[in-house]
This record gives sequence, C-alpha cells and structure tokens, in this order.
Amino acid sequence: MIGRGLARIGLYLLMSLIPLSAVHAEPILIAHRGASGERPEHTLASYERAIDQGADYIEPDLVLTKDGVLVARHENEIAGTTDVAEHPEFADRKTTKTIDGVAMTGWFTEDFTLAELRTLHARERLPDVRPANRRFDDLYQIPTFEEILKLVRAKEAETGRRIGLYPETKHPGYFAGLGLPHQAALLDLLGRYGYQSEADPVFIQSFEVGNLKALRAATRLRLIQLVDAEGGPADLPGTSYADMLTVQGLTEIATYADGIGPSAALIIAPEGPTALVGRAHDAGLQVHVWTLRMENSFLPAQYQRPDDPQGRGDFAGWVRAIAATGVDGVFSDFPAQARAALSATAP
Repeated sequence: MIGRGLARIGLYLLMSLIPLSAVHAEPILIAHRGASGERPEHTLASYERAIDQGADYIEPDLVLTKDGVLVARHENEIAGTTDVAEHPEFADRKTTKTIDGVAMTGWFTEDFTLAELRTLHARERLPDVRPANRRFDDLYQIPTFEEILKLVRAKEAETGRRIGLYPETKHPGYFAGLGLPHQAALLDLLGRYGYQSEADPVFIQSFEVGNLKALRAATRLRLIQLVDAEGGPADLPGTSYADMLTVQGLTEIATYADGIGPSAALIIAPEGPTALVGRAHDAGLQVHVWTLRMENSFLPAQYQRPDDPQGRGDFAGWVRAIAATGVDGVFSDFPAQARAALSATAP
C-alpha cells in the first residue's frame, strides 16, 4: 500500500514540472444526493435531474434494510425524509438508538424489510429552507442502490456519456455490528454492473477508517476518506480529523485511500484559503470538497445576500473561490448552477 501512495506522489511531482495551464482541469461535479436543491434528496427523480443537468457523478448515501438491501437515505433514521410517522401500522417501530455515540429517536431502516419500506414515500428534508420542494412530497419511493445503478445505465444509453457513482457507506461500523455490513452487498452490486477497477467512474466514501481499509483489501475501486472540521472517525475514538490532516496523517490516508473529502470550511477559512489542498496533493491524494449550496444559511458571510427574496447568495462566487484553490472535485446540491460557475472558471 505504501508503494501505491508513493506512485501517486510521483505523479503529482511529475505534474508539478508541467505548466499549470497545461494540466488544469475543471473539477469534477458530484451531485450531492442528486439535485437535492430542487427535488427531495435520494430519490430517482433527484438523481435523474442531476444527470440531466450535467453532473459527472451522483452521490447516494447507503444504509441497509432488515433483509440486507442497500437503499439510499441520508440517515438510517427516516422520520425526517419519509412519511413513516403517518403510518399507524409502524407506530410501534418508533424507538431510540445510539448511532455513533449520538442518541436518535425515530424509525430506522434496519427495522424494516425492503417490502415495508416500499409502502413509504420520500419527503423534503429541509422544508423550511426549500419550501418549493415540498410540492414533490410523497411522489417518490425510497430507491434501492440497484435501482440507482439501473438508472445510470439507462441515462448512459440515452446520453452517450459515462455517468459516475459516488456512494457513501453510512455508519458502516454500526451496521456491521448488527450483522449488516456494507462491503459485500456494495461490491457485489458494483461488480455485477461492471465496476471493478480504478479506471471505472466510481468513488466509495466514508467518514470511518476501518471499512475503507477493508474495502482497499477487497477492491481496486477508488476510495475517499471523508473528513470534517471537527470531531473524528466514529470507529477510532481518540483520533481527530485534525490529526488525520497533518502531513503524517495524510501520508497514512494515502496508504488506503485515493483522496480526501473535506468540508468547505477546511478549504477556505474565514481568513482565507488554507494549505490543505497543497498538502493533500503532495501526499498523492485528490481533494473533493463538500457541500456547496446556494442558500444564504449555508454560505460564508461574504457570499450571503440577505435581501435576496429566495434567500440565496452569491453561489457562483463561492464556487469559483473553491475551484480556485485547486480542488479536484466539488459536491453540490445544485448541479446546474455549479456547472455554470465551474465552466466560467475553466481556461
């Protein structure tokens, strides 16, 4: 694995000898939960809209059902993204669980079979921020990962272009403890649809470390270590993300992953751009930053427009600022607007 990391470092050293204008490329655009700024997240409608808007990759967060099926939800707790609370037949499933050290009350995918989840309908997760999306409430079911793969294949046939997949394993340690590990089901499905090597348009991401290391031993598909400005991996108590983003920490990540997925706050701090992109590239790692959104409440102060009637700010300016740091990819809830802003920055 060390050799793999050194090979990527060598590639970046070689690229450093080439004029920037010759190697600069527009960052890849990852549709965060689909076009989730315009449709309820993690629905086939959201993914399809993202593809139609030109996203390079679509991102499903993956959790498991009681019968071991991978489905797309932001969390395994589904009260905020479905109509489950309105189903009296499931009232007794409401419970409190501790997920990665946090107590959560609601309904959880691992307590439902896929057939039972099929009776539920998706709803907008941020109705106060995105009230227009509520008109799509209850129109769509929770999709399985296989249905997402079929959609991608169909859209590739329709458009003639390759569409990437960027699945996140949600709470993998927790699910493994229930006897519902992500790895086998995920790799089996990807393999059956022809995704097997690092040349394929797939990135698998996780905030945890152990499952990425296990995946590295089992697949050559590209892996991304997610990191945040605070906290640390749920499966490594006592290890902070800050520790992992030092020169030594990034060198260690490069032994099992192909890149990092930092929050935007780690790329541009209030005082200006940080040195993280350069450090990661020096370690041979790609940098895919999350999550760029249009609403004022998600934008840094200098990009907010308090008088905007839609509550949106200078999104294009924010995207251009992030792209200017040299990141290799960006996650966005608004693929069409992000694509326009990124294209405006390309040479």
